[in-house]
Amino acid sequence: MLSPASLFHLDDFPEKDIFSNCIYAWDALKQLKEYSSRRTDGNFTHRCLSDGIPLPSPFLVHNGKLRNARECTITFNDATKGKLMVTENGQLLEGASVIMAGAVLIGKNIKIGKGVLVEAGAYIKEPAIIGDFSEIRHGAYMRGYCVIGKRCVVGHATEVKHSIFLNDAKAGHFAYLGDSILGNNVNLGAGTKFANLRFLPGSVGIKTKKETIDSGLRKIGAILGDGSQTGCNSVTNPGTIMGQKCALMPNTTAASGFHPPSSLIR
Repeated sequence: MLSPASLFHLDDFPEKDIFSNCIYAWDALKQLKEYSSRRTDGNFTHRCLSDGIPLPSPFLVHNGKLRNARECTITFNDATKGKLMVTENGQLLEGASVIMAGAVLIGKNIKIGKGVLVEAGAYIKEPAIIGDFSEIRHGAYMRGYCVIGKRCVVGHATEVKHSIFLNDAKAGHFAYLGDSILGNNVNLGAGTKFANLRFLPGSVGIKTKKETIDSGLRKIGAILGDGSQTGCNSVTNPGTIMGQKCALMPNTTAASGFHPPSSLIR
């Protein structure tokens, strides 16, 4: 009930190897720093790209290369549906990703997939992996050691640190995720906050009906199984594990520990 296989469908997740040899789902967090650093190759560089300085013009990632997009025509349709379009001299640049002017990028260990849109004002710190057709929206703050799957959304004023998004996971507005994992098709309501550090010292224990399991982690936020969702302005305590298809109601604080599949938390 707490294994990766019990919470997530992993067959189509491009970074599924991060869950290899994990007994519990949170074990993936223990190897996230090493994994995300190893899976980014340090080649995210361009002569016009400087750490901490907003991009002066839009850039493309296409065929593994980062280049200026000044001469391109960009159609800003929904990237998560594969509708972001880039043409150059009348030719469609299949799979091109767009980083809008005004985005801030820190470091060379950043990996961006196909059809990704990074909007103006987004801040991305290495290492970071962003999967195909995902959106990193205006004001998003990716603080490093982030793995984002396919067709995901890191939304406006959303802060993500040391966390994993599986495919189609969305944190669209004003959310905080630290040391957390979102399963496939998880959706967070606006203002969702995942607390990741308890007041008392020591590692976080994961409570079940039978026992309390030591996570071995000083910091752990929430882990949401496939298809779970949270309502607006909801909060989870450190070490909250929600099974598949759970719902955390708006303005509600979820207790630490495991909540079985299809739980309604209110």
